[in-house]
Amino acid sequence: MPLTLTSPAFADGDPIPERFARDGENISPPLKWSGIPDGTRSLVLVVDDPDAPRGTFGHWAVFNISPDVEQFAEGEDGKPGTEALQQGKNDFGNASYDGPAPPVGHGVHHYHFRLAALDVPSLGIPGQTGVKEIWKEARRHAIEATELVGTYEHAA
Repeated sequence: MPLTLTSPAFADGDPIPERFARDGENISPPLKWSGIPDGTRSLVLVVDDPDAPRGTFGHWAVFNISPDVEQFAEGEDGKPGTEALQQGKNDFGNASYDGPAPPVGHGVHHYHFRLAALDVPSLGIPGQTGVKEIWKEARRHAIEATELVGTYEHAA
């Protein structure tokens, strides 16, 4: 069974509900995955927007996820304490989820939720590392990767 990533909030290729955007509630959507390959020692999740005016824009990075974890609940990025996620710094400058926020009139943007199964128990990177750097390091250790794409357009 291949590695798959889904969301009960939106299907692959469909619009992301406004509540998960920066002009909505700006909470992370619920995500579920399955088909974690044998040998997986950790997972990495990143979200980026390749349609941004100045190039790919990083919205979220979570790393060192236990391979026993099979989902993130809605708003998972905000949990404090021992259950807190290890999150990199997004291109807004925050170590948390920041949802879609395309410029008004810029058309439909595609948000890539990418999940990778890694052959290492952790990425030896500091928490303030950016989304692009985290994904680059994750790809070096990836056994398998998958993605879920949602769209969003900021209405005029």
